[in-house]
Amino acid sequence: MAETFKLLGDKTRLTMLALLKERELCVCNIVDLLQMSQPSVSQHLRKMKAGGLVTEVRRGKWTYYSLRLTEKPYVEELLEHLPSQALRVKQLLDCESASSCDD
Repeated sequence: MAETFKLLGDKTRLTMLALLKERELCVCNIVDLLQMSQPSVSQHLRKMKAGGLVTEVRRGKWTYYSLRLTEKPYVEELLEHLPSQALRVKQLLDCESASSCDD
C-alpha cells in the first residue's frame, strides 16, 4: 500500500488516473489533455503500470491505457473524491484536430 500511495502522491499521476477513470485513452490523448511531452507522460504511465494501477494494450502503433484497480479497492474509493474529468475527455474526443494520434 505504501508504494501505491507514493505513486498517488504526484498531482500529474492523480490527474491521469482521473482521466482514465472516464475511459481508456491513448498516450497521445493524455499528452493533449495535460499539455505535457510524450516522454513525460509515458514515464508516469510506466510507473503506474509497474505499480499495478494501469494496464496497457497495443492497437496498431498506439498504446492505450486503462485503470487496473481490481486488486486495489482503496484506490477506487480515492478516485471517487477526485474532480470529474468527463468534460475534458469528451471535448478532446469530439475535436478531431486536437489529437496528435493522427500525426
